[in-house]
Amino acid sequence: MTWWRAALLGAMTVLMASPPRVAAADVQPPRILVMLRLAPAHFRAGSGYGGGYGEDQSAAGRRRIAAAVARRNGLRLAGNWPMPMIGIDCFIMEVPRGQSPAALAAQVARDAAVEWSEPIETFQAEGDPLPNDPLYPAQPVARAWHLAVLHRTATGRGERIAVIDSQVDLRHPDLAGQVAVDRNFVEGASVTAERHGTGIAGVIVARAGNGMGIVGIAPAARLLALRACREQGEGAGAATLCDSLSLARALSFAVEQRADVINLSLSGPPSRLLESLLRIGVARGATVVAAYDPRLPGGGFPATVPGVIAVAESTVGQAGGPYVAPGRDIPTTQPGGRWYLASGSSYAAAEVSGLVALVRQREAKSGRRVPLVSARPGGGEVDACASVVGKARCQAAGRP
Repeated sequence: MTWWRAALLGAMTVLMASPPRVAAADVQPPRILVMLRLAPAHFRAGSGYGGGYGEDQSAAGRRRIAAAVARRNGLRLAGNWPMPMIGIDCFIMEVPRGQSPAALAAQVARDAAVEWSEPIETFQAEGDPLPNDPLYPAQPVARAWHLAVLHRTATGRGERIAVIDSQVDLRHPDLAGQVAVDRNFVEGASVTAERHGTGIAGVIVARAGNGMGIVGIAPAARLLALRACREQGEGAGAATLCDSLSLARALSFAVEQRADVINLSLSGPPSRLLESLLRIGVARGATVVAAYDPRLPGGGFPATVPGVIAVAESTVGQAGGPYVAPGRDIPTTQPGGRWYLASGSSYAAAEVSGLVALVRQREAKSGRRVPLVSARPGGGEVDACASVVGKARCQAAGRP
């Protein structure tokens, strides 16, 4: 199994911590995903003629095929997850210790009964919040983006933003009442509030006018808190891990729930399964925002997927690359009713997800498409005020 140090890009401290070692007890056996084609829709349950009987037979048949594939390749069938959205049944198979998941996935993919196969990749966050760090008196976007001016036009009302991340602290006073949906897609993990997801949620939807903490970019939007990652360890250097299967389950849910904006503050290896779901989400009208990792080719996956908005922190400054938003010393929420400073492209991406919600609200009001305004077409430093309010009104409001 490939371990990625580049995922969930935001440093949870102003300083970067060394990647932690993961306890062996926390690591699942190496696994691969084996995709079998689903029966046509008219054979599936709930689709009318012969639906229920056909679905039972088809599901049983696919399981027999998957079991045979597993036996032929020395694998153990561990479960399955039908995904009618992309027309496949995803079977999870455990790989014997000491064997390469990537090599076995390539071997299984050559089986005539298999649509495709890929290893379950693991993503890892780096860093941890500095304890007891005071918040700066003002958020960078409050000044750079003229947030008060933006909020006179739009606050994200009516928009649903899916944050696919670690567990959001639903009891944080700056997030109370902001979460419309809370779901856990991590297998066999207890659910407690976690840092990265809570921090990303705060940047996007922290309450306005409550006399405490910060103001989210889209404080009137509704959050779908979809846990696909989990923290391992405690304190500085704790790792936040998620795999492609949990991410796919959360992403599928977000698309099915018609999320308007999907925030993916993470990066890692390409996945055909995740890309298929992302393309469907974009085709159905969702705006997908992902963190850009300058250490990976093209900024890493999913930033490289066509139609996904890739966002880097301001200090990256990639010429000809992604959109750029403030990403240093961002005050945001921390579990336990606290706040802290965070840095990284994770938080820049969260800011743009909030901004997109404001833009989409403006689109709904005007009935026309409103593009993000930036230093150059398709990238560069985001001009948030011009994107939401318009250049002329920003200047009239005193923006330079």
